[in-house]
Amino acid sequence: MARARNQRADDGRDTGRGGRRGQAEAVVEAVDGGLAELLPDRDRARAWTLLIDGAPQSHVDLDDPSYLSFEYQRRLGHVIDLVAPPGRPVQVVHLGGGALSLARYTAATRPRSTQQVVERDAALVQLVRRELPLDPNARIRVRSTDAREGLAKVPDGWADLVIADVFSGARTPAHLTSAEFVTEARRVVKDSGIYAANLADGPPLAHLRGQIATVASVFPELALVADPTVLRGKRFGNAVLVASGRPLPVAELTRRAASDPHPARVEHGKELLDFTGGAAPVTDAVAVASPAPPPSVFR
Repeated sequence: MARARNQRADDGRDTGRGGRRGQAEAVVEAVDGGLAELLPDRDRARAWTLLIDGAPQSHVDLDDPSYLSFEYQRRLGHVIDLVAPPGRPVQVVHLGGGALSLARYTAATRPRSTQQVVERDAALVQLVRRELPLDPNARIRVRSTDAREGLAKVPDGWADLVIADVFSGARTPAHLTSAEFVTEARRVVKDSGIYAANLADGPPLAHLRGQIATVASVFPELALVADPTVLRGKRFGNAVLVASGRPLPVAELTRRAASDPHPARVEHGKELLDFTGGAAPVTDAVAVASPAPPPSVFR
C-alpha cells in the first residue's frame, strides 16, 4: 500500500499510534475502496476524520468515543441510546465500519455490549486498527466481507440493533437497497429490536422515497430523522430511517433530534407514508445504487 505522511511540527512527545500530542500529522494510504485519509482535528487533541477519495466517512475522538461529530452519526447515536434502557449491554450489527465510530460509541455508552462490524474493505480495517486502536476491553468483532454476506451469517433474532451505513465511495451499493436485503435485516433483529439505515439523497428525493417504501414493506413501524431542508428537497444530505416490529420511541427521538447542534425533524406514521408519494418498494431485480452527491457537497 502506498503511504505518505505530511510534514509536522510537534513538541517532541509521542503517545503512540492515534495518540500524538502537538500538531499531529495526516495519514494517507491506499485502501481497497480508494484513497483513505486520516486528518487530525485541530480542535480536539486525539480526534481524527476519515475520508475516502475526498468524501468524509467518520470522525473519531480517542479521548471521548461518546463524542459524535457528524450529524447523521449523532442521529444514529440517539437510536443506540434509545434501543434499550441506559447503560444496558446490547447486541449490535454494524453494516459498514468506516473508522468504527458507532461501535466505539456503543462500547463507551453501553459497556459489555457485544458487537459485530461487517466492513468489506480489509485494508481500511487494518489502517483504522493501527492508527486509531480500539479499546482492548471492547467486545467488537470485525469481519471483512460484503455487508449482505456478513448479515446472512448472523443468527436469527440475535441483534437488538442493526445499523446499515454502507457506502462505496459516496453511494450505497444497489444490493443493499432492496426489500430482500431489509428482510434479511429483519430476520436478524429481535422482535423488540431496531433496524436503522443511513441514507443519502437530494432533489427530487426519489431514492429516499423508494427506500421508505421498501422498509415499510418489511417493518410495520417507521420513523425518519433528517434536516428539514433535506426533507424539502432543497439540498443533498443524509437521512436516518429507523424501523421496528414494535412501536418506536418517537417522542424521545424527536426531542433529541430537535436539540442537536443542527436540529433535525422526525417524520412518522401517515405523514411519513404520504411523503413516499406512492413510491414502490425496491426489489433486487430493479435495485440501483444511491445517487452520487454533487461535487459541492464536500467542498
